[in-house]
Amino acid sequence: MAFPLSSSITLSFTPSTPKRHFLSTHFAFRFSQARSQENARPFQLKVQCKASKEAFVKDKSQCRNIPTSFNLSNLINGTMKLENVIAVILILAEITSPLPLAGWDFWSISPANAVLYSPETKLPRTGELALRRAIPANTNMKAIQDSLEDISYLLRIPQRKPYGTMEGNVKKALKIAVDGKDSILASIPADLREKGSTLYSSLVDGKGGLEALLNSIKDQDPDRVSVGLASSLDTVAELELLQAPGLSFLLPEQYLKYPRLTGRAIVELTIEKGDGSSFSPEAGGELRKTATIQVVLDGYSAPLTTGNFAKLVTDGAYDGTKLSCINQAIISENDTGKNGYSVPLEIMPSGQFEPLYKTTLSVQDGELPVLPLSVYGAVAMAHSEVSEEYSSPYQFFFYLYDKRNSGLGGISFEEGQFSVFGYITAGREILPQIKTGDIIKSAKLVEGRDRLVLPSES
Repeated sequence: MAFPLSSSITLSFTPSTPKRHFLSTHFAFRFSQARSQENARPFQLKVQCKASKEAFVKDKSQCRNIPTSFNLSNLINGTMKLENVIAVILILAEITSPLPLAGWDFWSISPANAVLYSPETKLPRTGELALRRAIPANTNMKAIQDSLEDISYLLRIPQRKPYGTMEGNVKKALKIAVDGKDSILASIPADLREKGSTLYSSLVDGKGGLEALLNSIKDQDPDRVSVGLASSLDTVAELELLQAPGLSFLLPEQYLKYPRLTGRAIVELTIEKGDGSSFSPEAGGELRKTATIQVVLDGYSAPLTTGNFAKLVTDGAYDGTKLSCINQAIISENDTGKNGYSVPLEIMPSGQFEPLYKTTLSVQDGELPVLPLSVYGAVAMAHSEVSEEYSSPYQFFFYLYDKRNSGLGGISFEEGQFSVFGYITAGREILPQIKTGDIIKSAKLVEGRDRLVLPSES
């Protein structure tokens, strides 16, 4: 998200950094009337100055606002101690230098900012990857998945690729699959076990399985490795979905009155131009009056949010809904008269087994969601107009993630603030063509109706 920059950047030394200081509230201005545009503040770069190994500077009289161009002698002549001056110099050197200043114990990056600082943050960058990681499956399958996903990162190395490491990863996955066969198949319900056995055989020694992937790596053919890896991971996801026929946790009793989705579902949205124009043609095709977007809903991580959305879709609530484009999002019109529920804000933190309700995540403290917003084509609910502890009962948006408008580590400034409940898996290419005034001609729940649990009529 873009945010306004002041004409000069100020470095100010404070004993602590307020929570969410670095998080933009731009989306909240747009999606929740509870916030005011007047609260927007120009961006300031703030750093912590540690005067010694024992404690941070606590005396506010020692703190100074330092413009980007300053005279060092002015600092020395002031009341700031020599240690503070050295710390200032080291901080400025660290900011302007790509190399770490090793060996200086009293200068370190605050753990609270580690996630935003680190360029190695491994958030899933595609909806498919995020959805695969969100499946609550057998531990052996997750170990196989992790080993194979590491190969995806290795394939990105532009120079000589580490095929030896890739080979080791596949052999590790094969060993887990063979040694854990009984455990893997036992995790599949009896009525689905035959299908599971077929998928298991395909994963181990099928045409697009691990043995074939191993041969591609030995031949050092990156294109074949990429195709084989995608095929193996698709099979892994299919097996994991068989192992997860429902929710792996119990919903709080007070939320049992809400519709809920106990697994995955697929919604197809047909979009048409509001001005009567056409969408660009697909490869070798003709101009299209309508275009289709496919969204996979993840009830494993957001059962209440997906349940409400799926119910609205089956009720036809989104048919004829207008869309608006605002910065990095395409948002549906705010029509509160569509019989939706004011679902509590629902976010599943990474590493946890159940969602948090009415609570945002602090990315600065290292908290990241299972379903991140920082993915192009993420689908999330807007905030309720009444309280940010609740999602809107009706209004959703497609997030147009852009790393150029994100924080360090490529994380959106709004990460952990909204209920993300799914991702576009087909039709992402039409998102740039959608303009304000375009219309959702129809929305249909094409898969997963049997997993939608509606509250009792009583």
